[in-house]
Amino acid sequence: MDPNARVRRRLGASPAQRGSLSGSNCPDIFELSDGSFAIIGTDRTDLLEGSLPADASRGAHERIVVITRETLLRAKSDIPDA
Repeated sequence: MDPNARVRRRLGASPAQRGSLSGSNCPDIFELSDGSFAIIGTDRTDLLEGSLPADASRGAHERIVVITRETLLRAKSDIPDA
C-alpha cells in the first residue's frame, strides 16, 4: 500500500443509509487512491486468530476486523471486477 494513499470513495451505502441513527461508529468500506481497500470494522483479532485456517496468517501490523454482512453485500455492486 502506498503510504500516501487517500480515501477515494465509499463502497456501498453509508451508515445512515443502512439505518444507523447517529451515522457514526459503524462499519464501512472505502477504496483508496492506490486501488487498495480500507475497512472500518470491529477488531476481533484476539477472538478469531486461533480459528484461522492453517494456511492463513496475520502479520504483527495486521488486525482481523469484522463488518456486518449487510455492509459487504451493499458494497458488492461498487467493488470493481479488476
